[in-house]
Amino acid sequence: MSSDVRFTDFKSDKQPTWCPGCGDFGTMNGMMKALANTGNDPDNTFVVAGIGCSGKIGTYMHSYALHGVHGRALPVGIGVKTANPNLEVMVAGGDGDGYSIGAGHFVHAVRRNVDMSYCVMDNRIYGLTKGQFSPTSREDFETSTSPDGTHQQPVNPLALALSAGGTFIAQSFSSDAQRHAEIVQKAIEHDGFGFVNVYSPCVTFNDVDTYDYFRDSLVDVGEDEDYDPTDIEQATEVIMDGEKEYQGVIYQDEDSVPYGERMGFTEDMSDIPDSAPENAMDLVREFY
Repeated sequence: MSSDVRFTDFKSDKQPTWCPGCGDFGTMNGMMKALANTGNDPDNTFVVAGIGCSGKIGTYMHSYALHGVHGRALPVGIGVKTANPNLEVMVAGGDGDGYSIGAGHFVHAVRRNVDMSYCVMDNRIYGLTKGQFSPTSREDFETSTSPDGTHQQPVNPLALALSAGGTFIAQSFSSDAQRHAEIVQKAIEHDGFGFVNVYSPCVTFNDVDTYDYFRDSLVDVGEDEDYDPTDIEQATEVIMDGEKEYQGVIYQDEDSVPYGERMGFTEDMSDIPDSAPENAMDLVREFY
């Protein structure tokens, strides 16, 4: 941990190839600011990314990183954090990567409550494959694969996390730079699985869920003096409200105990010995 780290220290020398105006620029900048503000530095940070427009974020950030398989970024991040609890592990992905092919891993990552953060760049469309509807697309959203609408209710990521026993559930907007960074920072500081669904508009393929739409629609729970993010009933009411778009820390369990602490995974297990463990061959012979 260091107090001298700036968010620019997390920038790599690789230039992003995202479309000009993509919401992922703001999402990534907020992630880097949050890491720096919490005293982390590139040498103790591990970023794991899945597949999609968000997938190369580990290339654009200066840290340890792994560009994983579609929908499998979370189990990789869990493995990294379990093997070396001293690392700050941040997983990044998109709404397709996290809530479609990776939905099963998302649910179990939430319920395990591993001490790591997960930022999902939710643009409500598949951008990398040129504009198909995603799990979070509106029911009437018209795309090349849904010319008459999707005819499916969109996935509610916050409700999914809450039902799985999430201990930190938040939502942010990539264009609201300061607020977004604050929310991601709180996710990092949380003792447990810090989940942030980030509204990250796709300027190329989604002309419905735009920057202007979110600026006009967002309701920040942090501006409501009567809102208590530790009150699960209040949080449930907000999460299940399908009429509004919310921003802020929606729910946080202040008594959360991370998986590693509960299981006693406190030491670095990433060092691999030069020789096989004692009696390993006896175990091999028993089965072969």
